[in-house]
Amino acid sequence: MTETQAREEICRIGHSLFGRGYVHATAGNISVRLEDGFLITPTDACLGFLDPARLAKLDAQGHQLSGDKASKTIALHTRIYAAARAFDDHTACVIHTHSTHCVALTLRTGDQPQLQSTFPQTHELLPALTPYFVMKVGHVPVIEYHRPGDIQAAEAVAQTITRYGQQGTPIRAVMLARLGPNVWHDTPAAAMATLEELEETARLACMPTTDTHALSASQIQELRQTFGARW
Repeated sequence: MTETQAREEICRIGHSLFGRGYVHATAGNISVRLEDGFLITPTDACLGFLDPARLAKLDAQGHQLSGDKASKTIALHTRIYAAARAFDDHTACVIHTHSTHCVALTLRTGDQPQLQSTFPQTHELLPALTPYFVMKVGHVPVIEYHRPGDIQAAEAVAQTITRYGQQGTPIRAVMLARLGPNVWHDTPAAAMATLEELEETARLACMPTTDTHALSASQIQELRQTFGARW
């Protein structure tokens, strides 16, 4: 993907997410990794009305070269790329939103057995509720609350990506408590599809009539063997 194509694709994805309610106001951001650096949406920009020429371009070290001022989350994005590419070397897009149902799950109080992870000292946003969640998203660790832009959040995300990858379960998403998900993939379109599946599963989990029993171990193993699911 050329830089020009990446600029157009960021704007297309932003417009689509905004139009369907996955982002609102000036929440959320999108970045793409280029051969010579990064593109990222500007700070306080509405994703529904992006201008390709005004996207922030940064060099490989994260220093801004052109465009409007980069989103304050660039430190988080660059840490995600560095950590994720150790396990998925084609990772080239990160999307962050404040998706309603994902955030709602982190606001619940009391016992939340569905958040218990198979990884020690880690909570996850959702159990294995549907086959497509298992196949297309996988484990989604929850990162404890930090203020927006806090470098400690970036460090916690990078450490979590590395821990899961080293234990043989590379991830494509994390959930920042009270803020929203970060997802990443090879292309903007693939990252958006991952986000859509994640938010849809969270929406199902939030429905009061939903029985949130997870898929059985044998059902999950069948998805691993048939589709290479990361679970």
